[in-house]
Amino acid sequence: MGFMKEFKEFIAKGNVMTMAVGIIIGGAFTSIVNSLVEDVIGPIIGMITGGIDFSGLSVKVGEAELLIGKFIQAIITFLITAFVLFLIMKAFNKFQKKQEEEPAPEPETPADIVLLTEIRDLLKK
Repeated sequence: MGFMKEFKEFIAKGNVMTMAVGIIIGGAFTSIVNSLVEDVIGPIIGMITGGIDFSGLSVKVGEAELLIGKFIQAIITFLITAFVLFLIMKAFNKFQKKQEEEPAPEPETPADIVLLTEIRDLLKK
């Protein structure tokens, strides 16, 4: 099989498209989480810690400036993202388990099939 043909088959698979959609949604979700951390949680943490603004927190080592506050903010963003994804996956798994436990409703037999079955049964007699 040629390399290009194999590549086309790989791209055409549903998993690749699903992954692409997930990455795009993840990018949009990141901006929501960043806003949550910077605009909601950051000020709350600032109130709790007496007005310390983590984003400006830095340490100077020689000529280098270590932006510790941005690193702390990135950790908080990661933890919130991981927690929200955990809650989403937990709800999804619960929903999926419930779907698996419920038996699928029996499809209703079409009227013409019921009629043919009755005729067959009458002919047997």
